[in-house]
Formats: sequence, C-alpha cells, structure tokens
Amino acid sequence: MIQTTRIIAVGALLLWSMTASAQELVHFPSFEDNGPGRPSTVLDGYLSRPAGEGQHPAVIFLHGCGGLMMGSTIGRLLMGSRIEPGESDWAGELTRRGYAVLMVDSFAPRDRREMCAPSTSDPVLYRNRARDAYWALVFLQAQPFVQPDRIGIMGWSQGGGALLSAIGTQSFSRPAQLPRGDFRAAVAFYPSSCDEQRQQPSWSTTIPLMVLIGAEDVAHPTVPCKALLDGAVTRGAKVEMQIYPGAYHHFDWPNLPRRELPFPTAGGVAWFEGTDTVARQDAFSRVPSFLARFLTN
Repeated sequence: MIQTTRIIAVGALLLWSMTASAQELVHFPSFEDNGPGRPSTVLDGYLSRPAGEGQHPAVIFLHGCGGLMMGSTIGRLLMGSRIEPGESDWAGELTRRGYAVLMVDSFAPRDRREMCAPSTSDPVLYRNRARDAYWALVFLQAQPFVQPDRIGIMGWSQGGGALLSAIGTQSFSRPAQLPRGDFRAAVAFYPSSCDEQRQQPSWSTTIPLMVLIGAEDVAHPTVPCKALLDGAVTRGAKVEMQIYPGAYHHFDWPNLPRRELPFPTAGGVAWFEGTDTVARQDAFSRVPSFLARFLTN
C-alpha cells in the first residue's frame, strides 16, 4: 500500500516565470527508479497554484530532452525565465483556468543537463521518467488543495514518450495500488517513441489521450505515431490525434523563430523547431477543452 509518509515536501523557494506566476519548489521521490528496496531519487517539482480556496483539478508536466530549466542545452539558446518558455507558458494558461500545475524536473536531481544528442542518451533514465510521473501523481493526490481524482498529465517530446510508457495498459511504472485513482486524462505533444517498435506490443491505454504533432517534425514523425495510435483505438483506447500541416517541433512554444537544432536526428537528418502561430492557437484552445471534459466536468 502506498505510504504517503514517503512523500517529501520540503520548504519553498519562489521563482518567477514568464507568465508572472510564482512557482513553489517542492521535492518528492520517484517510484522505485533505482530498483525495489533501494532509495529512490528525490525529484524537483515546480508547483503553481490557482487563485481561490478549496480543491482544484491538477496537471503534471513532463519536460523534453533539453530539460526543464533554462540552463539546459536548448534553454541556453533562449531568453526569458529560468523555466523553459514552452512549459512556463502552458503552466500560466492552465493555472489561469483553475488548475494546479506540477512541472517535474527529472534531470537536475540526477545531474543530467540534456539527453537530446545520441552521445548524451540514457535509456535507463528515459525509462525511469515514467516512474517519475506516477510518484508526482501520488504527491499531488496528497495535497489538500488538489482534487485527487481529477489529475491529468502533459508531456513534450521525450516527456511525451515517457507519458505514453506511463499510461500504457501494461505500464511497468504504475504502482500496484493507486487508492486515489489513476490519471484521468493525458496530452502528449510530438512524443518520442510513438511507434510500434518502441512501445510494448499491442500498446493501448484506458486513459483518454490527445496527441498533437507537427507534420514537419522529422524527429518524431507522424506516420509511425498514427499507426501506433490507430492500433490502440482498435483495442478500445480513447485517443484523439491532431496533425498540424507545416508545423515543426515546439510549434506550441511562444515567439520561437524557426531554426535548426544543434544536433541531428539519430538518422543524421537536420531537425528544426519553431512557433507555428496557427497550430499554437489551435492547441491553446483544443487542449484546455480536452482537459475540461475529464478533469472539471
């Protein structure tokens, strides 16, 4: 049985994001990421609370391969807050709509800055990020201002891939018991490992899922991802997929000029990112509507 006494929530440090909302630095352990019976890694989380008293629905964020903080490889290329602007922007939007938001930092507590280039890839850490997601869920469920049965999850790029692994029907990362319930909804932006070769055979999920991806995102192509999700739908999964024509990686980030990233794909193909105004606007309408169906209605 899950013991909430294992949850560690240590004092608060207030940081200011681009959204001008304060985040509280909290700490909680991953779920057996170092193996059963061994101490788990204590993770960092940045928690935003909406205005108003009482309990609120909540959403957990899983960052991409460049990390959550601006000191990461991708982050150093950008100007702005300490937290990378994509997640910071989404946190502000959802907090404004009445959600608590917990942004999980899976890298800094493990002395990792990024995992985008083949030379910095760490399959074990990537796998453990799905475990991070579930103890973030348990942490939020223990907070008095959160509705424990109204928690969703969002992931970007590698965080989206970790999300798919976490919510799968045969997930290795899901605790045997979740007395306060599982995730109620999931949203993955341009997820990595979204194909039938890198997910478990006959991958499916009982958690409603939305996937949003740019048609020009060569790092995480649409065709194999759609094949995986179409297969899950035939097995009863509730999946919605939105493909944006002409959009690149990080199409939902604010004010990001189109540019080539400093590392190619595993196949040596140049990888571009950049804001797509039309796709971003649609996502900022589509995602809150999707979350509201399962977290607030």
